[in-house]
Amino acid sequence: MALKKDKEKVIDPVWGEERIREFLDLLPPAGENADFHKLLKAYQSMRAEDFETFVDFFVTAKGDLHAKNIEGKTVSDIISSHRYCQPYIESINKQR
Repeated sequence: MALKKDKEKVIDPVWGEERIREFLDLLPPAGENADFHKLLKAYQSMRAEDFETFVDFFVTAKGDLHAKNIEGKTVSDIISSHRYCQPYIESINKQR
């Protein structure tokens, strides 16, 4: 008996504003800065265009773009060595 696929694999889905805003409510692990956690998880989960929208929402909600992790690094510090980081860093920098 052959099993039928119940879902098609979705690659690079377009996110709506509601889904992007959900990242504003993420709770950090114990000891981690909440704003740092939200920015990092948004970066790890979103396409550049969606991340730019998130950063706008984040700043409107009084989020700290300079938030640091326990090692004293910002999200920009961490992602700056990643190959495709430029549009993400630009989204952060244009809000500063």
